[in-house]
Amino acid sequence: MSEVTPNDYAATLEDLKRQVHGARLRVQRKANNELLRLWWRIGRTILDRQKHASWGDGILTQLAADLRAEFPTMTGFSVTNLKYMRRFADTWAEPDPIGQRPVDQLPWGQVIDLTTKLDDQSLREWYAGKSAFHGWSRPVLAHQIATRLHEREAAAPSNFTGALERADSDLAQEITKDPYALQFLAIDGDATERELEQRMVDRILDTMRELGPGFAFVGRQVHLDIDGDDFYIDLLFFHVEQLRYVVIELKTTKFDPRDAGQLGFYVAAVDDRFRISDKHLPTVGILLVAGKNDTVVRYALASTTQPVAVSRYELTEEAQKALPDESTIARAFADELARGEDD
Repeated sequence: MSEVTPNDYAATLEDLKRQVHGARLRVQRKANNELLRLWWRIGRTILDRQKHASWGDGILTQLAADLRAEFPTMTGFSVTNLKYMRRFADTWAEPDPIGQRPVDQLPWGQVIDLTTKLDDQSLREWYAGKSAFHGWSRPVLAHQIATRLHEREAAAPSNFTGALERADSDLAQEITKDPYALQFLAIDGDATERELEQRMVDRILDTMRELGPGFAFVGRQVHLDIDGDDFYIDLLFFHVEQLRYVVIELKTTKFDPRDAGQLGFYVAAVDDRFRISDKHLPTVGILLVAGKNDTVVRYALASTTQPVAVSRYELTEEAQKALPDESTIARAFADELARGEDD
């Protein structure tokens, strides 16, 4: 006859599992830190020898072969990787104690991408910190670098400072981007709003990754019955870190001031119907549009009492490259005026 399982067994098992997972993670991090430190030392040695002795790149071929022969079960001693080590040591100064910097917590592949895809050291540190904090994979880090997250994050025009308390407005602004990079949807600019919306739901994990950390999907075409009148919210999310609902409306056209009013209406309704006032922060809205005039957006937001932001979305890299930004348009306009005065 089998022994009866104690009542506290399940909770004890879960606690032990957490301890094992935590220990494994600490061991993995320490091993990764030690490996990065080794790669840095090898790179530093190569730099020093090339600077003070007659070590050309040809010597690296021999060095790679000798290291592989001495450590046949250890990977990483290719000529290409030795050059990455050299660049790593040249890019980052003497490492701090193990684990003290964000870059020390990243896998080697991400360190290579930070080193080779960015020229500015402050940006390398910024992306390293973001990746370490949010636990990005290498493809996610590469995507964020390629789409210049440092320029897009918290950049959406909004009325948060006037519609929310000061500390809360800063928090809400942090979850915005401008523009949103939606190239992963694999859909063209002729798509309807419903097609765009459906594609975002079909690729919901990618969508939430682009929205940013903390977003949880609540629903699509969320129904609001307001005294017998029916309304439908395109996409509704809940931000689990900030504890607030986020209403997202999609427009495949250029921003129209009436769009801000519609979104503000939905924000007010969600805040009244769904929000638990003593537990949740105020609901905010983000309007995603195909294009916008920031001056028009600013005027429209000034007349809206509900907290909303307006962002452009990009569906293809080609479209992004083809469309001039506002500063380019302004310069062209100024040049045209100057030519007119000269005539």
